[in-house]
Amino acid sequence: MFLKILVLITIILVVYLFIPYLLTAWLGIGVLKRNDCSDKIAFTFDDGPNPIYTPMLLDVLKKYHIKATFFVVGSKAEKYPEIISRIHEEGHLIGMHNYVHTSNWLMTPRGTRSQLAKTVSVIEGITGERPYYYRPPWGLMTLLDLFLLKQYKIVHWSVMAEDWRSKGGSEKITSILLQKVKKGDVILLHDCGETWGANADAPMNTINALKTVLNEVSNRGFTCVRIDELDSERAK
Repeated sequence: MFLKILVLITIILVVYLFIPYLLTAWLGIGVLKRNDCSDKIAFTFDDGPNPIYTPMLLDVLKKYHIKATFFVVGSKAEKYPEIISRIHEEGHLIGMHNYVHTSNWLMTPRGTRSQLAKTVSVIEGITGERPYYYRPPWGLMTLLDLFLLKQYKIVHWSVMAEDWRSKGGSEKITSILLQKVKKGDVILLHDCGETWGANADAPMNTINALKTVLNEVSNRGFTCVRIDELDSERAK
């Protein structure tokens, strides 16, 4: 009897958790993971805003004339509305990353929807624009979360530089990005190191790395765009 229950639980977990992860994060089905038809790339930043690092990052993006996408945590956006306003006013796209940085695997579907609704309200209240693009924390979704595809566009990534860790410094991030980035990529980086598993000072390495990376990708002929522009090209 115990073995049957164990098998049943395993099947439920596979169907409810791992199959959606395989379809979205690995195969890119129903989500924006990269755009094979585009010659552009998109830099995206998760987990902010952060009162120290996000303004510094915005200064770097402004210097290199780069437009990016910020997947913000709703509770932090609520705490730092002036940073959200600056992100918006400087022409970057603001997406959602839950109200608190909790995996969808650890919440009920109702809880996930409540977090999203609250984050939408916060962002729209600050910017006057309703966000549409959503990146679930760690890219983890459940079977029932797939119904969110009707309301939001879910974004994953094709390149990450493990920049949430301080180990390796900016040199590691620079090396990974310059080796891996190619046309059509969605690049995952972070402007806040306050989440589980991250180092608080790690975003400084990301900022320093970008000073080299943004110059080099420009020299290679890449155009850096917001997620909505990369997405619109895929729809053509």
